[in-house]
Amino acid sequence: MVGRAGEAAWRVLPLRISDVAVVRRLWQRATLPVATTDDRALLRLLTRDVPRAIADVAPVLGVRRFFTGSARRQSAVVAGEFLRRHHAAVVGNGGPGRLERLGAFTAPAEPGRLGLAALLDPALRFDLVSGTATPAPEILDRPVVDGLPDALDTIAKVVAGEASYRSAARDAGEQVRRAGVRQVLGEMPVEALKTATRDRLRLGPLTEAGISTVQEVLDDGVNLQALPGVGETSARRMLGAAQTLWRTTYDEMPIRIDIDHRRPETTRLLHCLAEWDSCRQTRGAAADLERAAELEPLRAAITSGVTHLLVIPARQLAAAGLAESIQLVRRRAKLLGTSSASGRRNVGVDPWDDFLARPADYFAMLAELGFVTEDDDAVHGDLPEEIIQAVRDQVLDGEHLTASLRGYQSFGARFALVQRKVVIGDEMGLGKTVEALAVLAHLHSRGKTHFLVVCPAAVVTNWVREVSSKTKLRACRVHGPERDRAARTWLRDGGVAVTTYETLAWWEPALRELRGLACVVVDEAHYIKNPQAQRTIRTKRLVEESERAILLTGTPLENRVDEFRNLASYVRPDLTVDADDLSPRTFRRQIAPAYLRRNQEDVLAELPQLIEVEEWLPLSAADRSRYRGAVERGNFMEMRQAAMLGAAQSTKMQRLVEIVREAAENERRIIVFSHFRNVLDLVARSLPGPVFGPLTGSVPAGRRQQLVDQFSSARHGAVLVAQIVAGGVGLNIQSASVVVICEPQLKPTTEAQAIARAHRMGQVQSVQVHRLLSEDGVDQRITELLAGKRRIFDDFARVSDMADSSPEAVDLSEAELVREVVAAERQRLFERDSAEA
Repeated sequence: MVGRAGEAAWRVLPLRISDVAVVRRLWQRATLPVATTDDRALLRLLTRDVPRAIADVAPVLGVRRFFTGSARRQSAVVAGEFLRRHHAAVVGNGGPGRLERLGAFTAPAEPGRLGLAALLDPALRFDLVSGTATPAPEILDRPVVDGLPDALDTIAKVVAGEASYRSAARDAGEQVRRAGVRQVLGEMPVEALKTATRDRLRLGPLTEAGISTVQEVLDDGVNLQALPGVGETSARRMLGAAQTLWRTTYDEMPIRIDIDHRRPETTRLLHCLAEWDSCRQTRGAAADLERAAELEPLRAAITSGVTHLLVIPARQLAAAGLAESIQLVRRRAKLLGTSSASGRRNVGVDPWDDFLARPADYFAMLAELGFVTEDDDAVHGDLPEEIIQAVRDQVLDGEHLTASLRGYQSFGARFALVQRKVVIGDEMGLGKTVEALAVLAHLHSRGKTHFLVVCPAAVVTNWVREVSSKTKLRACRVHGPERDRAARTWLRDGGVAVTTYETLAWWEPALRELRGLACVVVDEAHYIKNPQAQRTIRTKRLVEESERAILLTGTPLENRVDEFRNLASYVRPDLTVDADDLSPRTFRRQIAPAYLRRNQEDVLAELPQLIEVEEWLPLSAADRSRYRGAVERGNFMEMRQAAMLGAAQSTKMQRLVEIVREAAENERRIIVFSHFRNVLDLVARSLPGPVFGPLTGSVPAGRRQQLVDQFSSARHGAVLVAQIVAGGVGLNIQSASVVVICEPQLKPTTEAQAIARAHRMGQVQSVQVHRLLSEDGVDQRITELLAGKRRIFDDFARVSDMADSSPEAVDLSEAELVREVVAAERQRLFERDSAEA
């Protein structure tokens, strides 16, 4: 048996030349005449009843008859009569002729037909093959497995060489975990013991002895029975209850790296992880190592005399899947055999500095060691079981990928490979980019050469960096002044071309002539939710003409369910989505073959806490005057900005300055988001400390990344001021852990995107989000209306147990929202003036 995903995937039977004789015997059995009911009765008589009668007659034959008792002689007489009667009946009914017919083969032997390949012929009735479900069994030639034992040995040797470092990291992780358990139990009152024993313990003696926590019970151990009022039985029960609580806490205790409390055991863990990472040649090879373990049972079967392998699929896996796994393992062994230690990292640096520079790598190692667990159901999203099984069975070749994948990321990449054209709607910050890159790297190992990424201009630089740092593929920036040269280079040599929605208008004619586009990745795919937009039409044509497509978006649904349905239809126009039944459960089931969504809280156990605070603030006199004038003019955008434009006289601005100063004292960096350029300019002039930006839509893409890099390397208290629609998309700003949103946005997903720039995989500090809201006026109205939009997203785009919903009941276009808010505010101010008069 050869396994896959923890289950038997193939049964493999080694074959030799001598097994042709077995095939001949099977052929002889299969070509015997078909016996009738009478024939079977005759054969049963001759093979069972007659031999038994002959045995009964034997004692009265020859000299033995003189020594046989009367009972045996009587049995012999009965048996003899039976033989005479049935002999006459068999001869009279043509028995000898029937036996001669049953012994003759119905077809002549064909020597050329009776090779090992004949085992696959259903007519042979070979039990291992006949009756198997598709895919059909196959016979693989010996060269398919040649070199596999050596490859397994090479991999085992490399893994063994890393084992001591891996073991040291695991031991250090256990120490951190146990220290965490000790801390939790050290704060857990002894009353918790009652919960573990259903209130069957008397805790008075413990309290009187000064034992107040569960950890103290564990520390005292066997000495508990020496306490007054505690007998041997009670002491045993107390200790047993405490140990039960220890085990429960231990099982549920994830490893967290607390940068604010740098404990010695955590420092040692980081040092051990850095040493392991510096020496290991198997970085990024987790999937291939898993395949090697699965193929280990084949080692014993591949002896010198084996010429072929009969492969019988145990599940819906073709024999080619086994051959592919063998090829992957041999290729990985070759890579490991030729790699060297020249790429070792410098482990002499402070492990905390290295951790802060690349936290995602450290958490990937912790996940590999089993210290960061994932909920399997959450990893699978809302997919049906048959697709989950197919994804588990999909091989993912990591030869050209240099990054380590988390389990859920590997699943996402394999989902895209299995389904070919998909929407990956993972919540922002989970690493959709590396999932897409894993797909491209896999396809490149299969001989594919040309890949295309279409994205907003703001994230072109980030994509080019990610391709270069996480894969061995060539990145071509087809955007900006060098786009002509880059486009020609990519068309000639292949690689990953990174371009923008706008550049497609220039480049599409040349792209449509390309006949080898293996995969197109559409980042921030909600940009093409409107099917009438030109960028949508151009991008959709590319999706249709490409062999594969991956649409990436953390916000598949912003306003209307129809927009979400559009995205799914671009990759799977064959899916039938019932426009009349818009219940969330039905909708998600209908688009499941094309859509995968996982949420942060489900798959990132190590993600620090997200603390969201709504700061409701009064309008100052100057704010109120400015706001009233905006309402009278019916200027909605001016109404939204009114509470910030008073600078030092603005209550919101005063609170913002306080937040920035407090963050600086706590050694944090801050991002300030606003929709409005006027607000951003004023914020940049008003804040203390180093301020970077404003980062707006008019800032070139390269300059945006440069601003982020400068901000990330600046001292604590630094502020990045960004327009929310520009800085809230595509950029990774984990160096910031305080986010301030100056006014509520008209789409909940806009705020979610902005927050996810900081609260994402790799963040090591808790993230504080401050929403500055005015008690009086437009902020209150917008907040109420946005609550409805959030419900739509949660019901349709996230996993939800709700059975039905009516999206149109709470869905408003922006124009409708503006009219409603302006009208309501005019009415409110009029009523207040009337009451005051």
